[in-house]
Amino acid sequence: MMKQDASHELQVAIVSALKADVDVSALVSGRIYDVVPAQAGSDTAQFPYVSFGGSQDLPEGADCIDASDLTIQLNVWSRDPGFAEGRKIAKAVRRALDQDAFSLTDNALVYFTYLRRDDIRAPDGLTTQIAMTFSAGIENH
Repeated sequence: MMKQDASHELQVAIVSALKADVDVSALVSGRIYDVVPAQAGSDTAQFPYVSFGGSQDLPEGADCIDASDLTIQLNVWSRDPGFAEGRKIAKAVRRALDQDAFSLTDNALVYFTYLRRDDIRAPDGLTTQIAMTFSAGIENH
């Protein structure tokens, strides 16, 4: 049986951890998306929500170990005036994604760390984006 891709398995674990967290659930009501709902090219998701941004998988093949250094971005989207709501959600997301909050079945999570946050105001003047970047080391099995 073929094992899951490490980045996909990590994404599934992140979604599960966020949906299981009471603080995140209270703030976004389970609106955590890989693909944001859209119709006719426009987002139709109810705000606020969390979505996955880009990810990067760099091989770490030292000492004959098949491992990956993954970078993954999570975006918090809000239409609440200012950055307060988005920052509150970002704080809850960060707390929910403590390394001990989830594990992988097919691969081994070596570390999961928070790297940075960027607070961005969209050109529409209504939407705020809080872009959070995390790094994970995964031993591929």
